[in-house]
Amino acid sequence: MSLCFNVVPKVDPRSPRSGGRRYYAVLKSLGLLDEREVARQLSEETTMTPKEAEFSIHQFEKILIRNLLNGHTVKVGELGSFSLTINSSGCDAAEDVSVDCIKNVNLNFRPSERIKQAVNNAEFYPSSADD
Repeated sequence: MSLCFNVVPKVDPRSPRSGGRRYYAVLKSLGLLDEREVARQLSEETTMTPKEAEFSIHQFEKILIRNLLNGHTVKVGELGSFSLTINSSGCDAAEDVSVDCIKNVNLNFRPSERIKQAVNNAEFYPSSADD
């Protein structure tokens, strides 16, 4: 398994007004896999049917959301952990902090060491004109 990248010119961040460009490698997406395709692939590697796999994914989503919204961090085996954090505005006094100070809720995913290692060991190849 290897990842394809494109070469993309961008304005040189060291001197943006000069108009100079630098070239960067940018991952090329090969498309979006939807729930049905993930379920199909899961069914090929297990004893589940595609419908059972799709149902399992849907149920996992419901359980993940419910537990995150109840304040839990959810660790999913060797995949990693999901958790929520918030951003809020600061107040001068503790008693002034309220729900109104909360600006955003952020979903965090912390991959397991196994996932990190797999990603860090990825191989790359440049996109060709006919990719």
